[in-house]
Amino acid sequence: MRSVKSSIDKQIDYGVLLPVFLLSIIGMVSYYVALVHDDRVQNVTRLMIQQGMWYVLGGVVIFVIMQFSPKMIWRLTPIGYGVGLAVMTALLFFYDTVLADRTGSKNWFRFGSLTFQPAELMKIAFILMLAYIVTRHNVTYQKRTEKSDWLLIGKMILATIPVALLLKLQDDFGTMLVFIAILGGMVIMSGISWKIIVPIVGTFFVLGVGVLFLVTTDGGREFLYSVGFKSYQFARIDSWIDPFHDPTGNSYQQAQALKAIGSGGIFGKGFNQTEIFVPVRESDMIFSVIAENFGFIGSLFLIILYFILIYRMIRMCFDTNNEFFTYIATGIIMMILFHVFENIGMNIGLLPLTGIPLPFVSQGGSAILSNMIGVGLIMLMRYQYSSGKDLQSMN
Repeated sequence: MRSVKSSIDKQIDYGVLLPVFLLSIIGMVSYYVALVHDDRVQNVTRLMIQQGMWYVLGGVVIFVIMQFSPKMIWRLTPIGYGVGLAVMTALLFFYDTVLADRTGSKNWFRFGSLTFQPAELMKIAFILMLAYIVTRHNVTYQKRTEKSDWLLIGKMILATIPVALLLKLQDDFGTMLVFIAILGGMVIMSGISWKIIVPIVGTFFVLGVGVLFLVTTDGGREFLYSVGFKSYQFARIDSWIDPFHDPTGNSYQQAQALKAIGSGGIFGKGFNQTEIFVPVRESDMIFSVIAENFGFIGSLFLIILYFILIYRMIRMCFDTNNEFFTYIATGIIMMILFHVFENIGMNIGLLPLTGIPLPFVSQGGSAILSNMIGVGLIMLMRYQYSSGKDLQSMN
């Protein structure tokens, strides 16, 4: 019995699972506070049960994925990527019109009272596909050259273009940024020469400065309108530049979030002590609930949990002897890290509002499920490392 328990312990990284569990508890507590103080919510109990079931399902998913053979993950990756593209294409015709009118994005299916966002699961399929591409390329080109590196970049961009086009058609710019962050992290970690990476990073920096110039000038905005930018996107940028320029209109959400966060002080007002209404507080602005109720100390504790989670995942990248899973972990780390940075950043006014949820905390079953699948893949990698299996070749 003791040997069985020891074997199970080797398969489980509690340094990953404990932060995820605590973040889920924080998510349920914060979600409850957001619902109770929203006059539009009529059935708090039903929504809490629904959210709790997503966490339970996520836990089951982690356990199931740990039972997978890594070779099976390898073989299913191209199929999963193709199915993901097909589902996102179907979304263009069968999206939820109510949410599309409310948010401006056509990125949800509706099944009765439940909504589902395929792009969240597509993030995992995309990470797997990029890991698959990089691993196969490195096996083929064991002697790296600038030519082979450019070829690898081309392959990764080809895998990104269909996803980017579908997200553009769905008017989901925020989610597109997540995919770009994943791509960037995978490119940097794929062994591509810095002679190529440095100019690419420099080019993106110049483009970023150029876009910032365009959105802050009248002539630049006219140009961006002509290439497809929407009024609500400019409204978010204006709210970012000056959150209090229109505190009862377009910048209301940003201004209210800053007031709520500031009012929490060092120790917060206490559990369920919310005095400032913030729109969409249960999802995008969930951090404002934590900051108002538990203050700077509670917010710092949340960030430390994310730090521990990311640190443990990075350690696994160095521990594993499997290249494919190393790249998978890289993509998952970039996904979670970008979500945390962007969500907290937009809550405190550091970044524009983009509709990016806080991992394991914000409302949203599809986002929770996506993050839990990522954790399951990390745990699978942990199991393979602890069992001493070298699965470098999975063809």
